[in-house]
Parts: sequence; C-alpha cells; structure tokens
Amino acid sequence: MKSELRTTTALAITALLAMLISTQAASDPPADTLATPESFAAIGDTAARSAALFSEAGKVLTHPRCMNCHPAGDRPRQGDLRRLHQPPVARGEDGLGLPAMRCPICHQAANFEPAGVPGNPGWQLAPHEMAWEGKTLGEICAQIKDPARSGGRSPEDIVHHVGEDHLVG
Repeated sequence: MKSELRTTTALAITALLAMLISTQAASDPPADTLATPESFAAIGDTAARSAALFSEAGKVLTHPRCMNCHPAGDRPRQGDLRRLHQPPVARGEDGLGLPAMRCPICHQAANFEPAGVPGNPGWQLAPHEMAWEGKTLGEICAQIKDPARSGGRSPEDIVHHVGEDHLVG
C-alpha cells in the first residue's frame, strides 16, 4: 500500500513539474534585442565571426513570426505560442491554401484589427523545401545556402526577405 502511494505521489509530482516547466517555457519572451554587427568585429577568425553572426541572426529565423510560416507540415501556426492557424487551413498545392479556403480570402490588402488578421494579399506559406520547423540552426544555415532548398534564393535574397520583404518586415 505504501509503495502504491509513493508511486502515485511520484507520478503526480513529475506531472506537476512537467506542467510548470512547459508553462514557463511557453511564457518566456523571445529575445527583444539583437547585437549590432559591430559588436562582432573583435572576433578575428572569419569563420568564428560568421558563425557568431549567424547565431545572432538565428534569433530572428527561429522566432515564431518566421517559424509560423515555415512549418514542417501543411498547417501554418499563429502567434508567439505557435497555435495552429484558426480557422483551420492547409497549405494547398501552391502554398496559398486549398481551393475553398485561399489565404487571400482573409488576408486582404490591409490589416483587419477587429479579428487580428494581418493584411497582405500575397500571404502564403513558405514552400515545403523551405520548412524550418524542427530543424537546428545549423540545419537552417545549410538549407539557406542551398538554392535547391531555399526556393532558388541567394543569400542576398534571404537578407532582403528577412529585412525588407513586405510579408516579413
């Protein structure tokens, strides 16, 4: 009887700890600031400086705002908690949704604040080959440098997309 009580208590404590840890992880805010490129100037080794710069850029690439549109599956996610998109939508053949629920149906020319719908008629999921969800930063780096897995984009195109594209910036 005591053994059963100990086992039940241990399981309850383990479940509670798991819940607290996952709740804390979900509530931790993402990094709000990035180091300036100049702050890496003291790193003399070019490869080490490049790795450090990409690790800093990784804060952006792995942010929910990017990951929500670069999912491994066919459903986009929403918000900093990366909830499945509501209403339920799927990628479709061209990344713009299924025939009955195309992205531009909701994502019009301007934001629709009452429903929290971001505006942009060009809204769509990244192609499958550009999925980042579940990948390490090293895997994302290799993917970005490979035109076959980056939508044919050059590194300069990726910089433009992250920094100036109307869908992102």
